[in-house]
Amino acid sequence: MRFNPTKYEKSWLRMFGVMGTAIVAILVIFPFLPANRHANEPLADATSLQKLIANAPIPTPIQETIAVFHGTSAVPPALAAVTNLQRVLGTNTDGDKRIEVDLTHQRLFAFEGNRKVFEFPVSTGKWGATPTGEFRIWVKVRSQLMSGGNKNDNTYYYLPNVPYVMFFYNTMIDKSRGFSLHGTYWHNNFGHPMSHGCVNMRTEDVAQLYEWADPPVIDAKAWAVHASEETPGTKIIIYGVTPEE
Repeated sequence: MRFNPTKYEKSWLRMFGVMGTAIVAILVIFPFLPANRHANEPLADATSLQKLIANAPIPTPIQETIAVFHGTSAVPPALAAVTNLQRVLGTNTDGDKRIEVDLTHQRLFAFEGNRKVFEFPVSTGKWGATPTGEFRIWVKVRSQLMSGGNKNDNTYYYLPNVPYVMFFYNTMIDKSRGFSLHGTYWHNNFGHPMSHGCVNMRTEDVAQLYEWADPPVIDAKAWAVHASEETPGTKIIIYGVTPEE
């Protein structure tokens, strides 16, 4: 028996056909959009992250001389330069510190109570979304290997000795994802989205923030400083919408 749809049924069939095509297109294209391409990968070296999560000591990294970001080579900073922290004058606020990241305007602000201490340009996620919400710094690391992406779509990056890293998390964003504020030596395009999800900062800016933010750096020789109940990490609030560029 041959099916002869009515005019009304034909219109419904056409509509379902269009909807089906749209759904398939979304499922195929969505994973390849810049902000979703590597949405679940760790943003830092997974081995180092697991040691940091376990509060295990991490060795001082070796000095590497080659870095790669999306097919472009860069020179990592010298390890000695990373260890030269400078004290930032501030008040003892008993934890009344917070960092705010405005994705819309690509700016970072640091406050002690109602007093603004710092304001810096940043670069947030372009090839992976920077999460929004309220977070806490859980560990600060003098320098850290960041790697990820894919060579096949020219998003691969291998960045040794990323300086002044402040990893953050909350109940929705696990520590193992490796989101952080950190210094940047492979681009100078601050004020525009340039990252895989982290908050890129100028090294001279993040050095000040690293020393100011909690947990405090007490042992100058320690490569990592963990937050604790006694010394909780500074609150980070991320809001807004990253511009599409």
